[in-house]
This record gives sequence, C-alpha cells and structure tokens, in this order.
Amino acid sequence: MASFTDLETWKQARKIRLWVSEMVKGFPTEEKYRLADQVIRSSRSIGNNLAEGHGRYYYQDNIRYCIMARGSLSETMDHIIIALDEKIIDQQTYNNFQTEYEQCLKLLNGYIQYLKSKKTEV
Repeated sequence: MASFTDLETWKQARKIRLWVSEMVKGFPTEEKYRLADQVIRSSRSIGNNLAEGHGRYYYQDNIRYCIMARGSLSETMDHIIIALDEKIIDQQTYNNFQTEYEQCLKLLNGYIQYLKSKKTEV
C-alpha cells in the first residue's frame, strides 16, 4: 500500500470525522468548548493514529498506533453516548453513528490482525 489514504479503515475513520464535524454544528453554544471540542478531537485522533502508524517502519509500531486509534474510536463513541444522554442528539442520530462505529471497529480489528500476521511472516 502506497499511502495510508488507501486503507479502508482510514477511509471509514475519515467518514466518522466528517460526520462528527457536521453533527457538532447542531450542538448548543455552551457545549462548544466542552463536549463538541472533545468529540471533534477524539474523532480526528482515529485517522491521525492510523496515518502515523502507517508511516512507521515496523509492524509492531503500526499495530500500537492502530490500538490507539481503536481507543480514540471508543472515546468518540462514549462522547456520542453522552450527547444522547444529555439529549443533544436524538436516538436516530445515535443509531446512525453506531452503525459507522461498528463498521470502523470491524475494519480496524481486521487491519490489526492483518498486521499481526505480516509481523510473524518476517
């Protein structure tokens, strides 16, 4: 793979980041520097970690960054749950995000397994 932008998991992370960026535009003003800022940062971190890991020379380094990306994905989900609990978003918005989250998690776990298998080949 020539670039991290070719990774399906990065493409899904990008989709989540863009979705979050649009969603937070509807957040109340008082949440701009609280929940909105946190969910934006965590959603950006998913793709950032995938990109950084892809740029590493060793498989184990890449795996470590993928695990951090998975943590950022989970953090983003927790922020979305908070938004639901605080009635900032509705159930349908949450359900839509959950679908994207599950797809990204599946791709990310698959990519981690792929990297682990490549590591053992070396």
